[in-house]
Amino acid sequence: MGISVTMRIGYARVSTDGQSIDLQSDALRRFGCQLIFSDEGQSGARRSRPGLESCLARLAVGDDLVVWKLDRLGRSLPHLIEVVSELDRRRIGLVSLSEAINTASPGGVLVFHIMAALAQFERALISERTKAGMLSARLRGRHVGRPRKLDDGTVAAAVSDIDKPGGIANAAQRLGVSRATVYRALKRVHCA
Repeated sequence: MGISVTMRIGYARVSTDGQSIDLQSDALRRFGCQLIFSDEGQSGARRSRPGLESCLARLAVGDDLVVWKLDRLGRSLPHLIEVVSELDRRRIGLVSLSEAINTASPGGVLVFHIMAALAQFERALISERTKAGMLSARLRGRHVGRPRKLDDGTVAAAVSDIDKPGGIANAAQRLGVSRATVYRALKRVHCA
């Protein structure tokens, strides 16, 4: 019977294709990772990430999954806890280099849960501030969200086309937008 050799296996992720994964990969190699799996242009909120799935499939009993930061593994607290619980069940450790977390010890598990909870709290605060800022902008009459395809002046000019046969469809075609966009713009102008 062969002796099982434990490995340090790294996982790196960047959210957009324009970002470089080099910083994370270099840190993982310096820590001694023999294999590094990665996902580029993948949001942490996505649970289905090919690199992560391959990494998790490759890990064996006694191995360590090494990440540069916890947020590279997942963005939500429930997902992080799910992954760590699964790793624990499979007797695989988790090491986060930036947060100095190693789940091989009870103290490391505690620090993981505290750091993950703080990260979740920080994201909730950011979300709350964003929503408050959007509400404040709306109350001041400023548009929030995607730029409108049709400004109020264009809609007012298109109103004359609407009374003619095929009105909405013709107006939409002339303006280069869908009929739904014309309907929404008309509703916005007439409700304002």
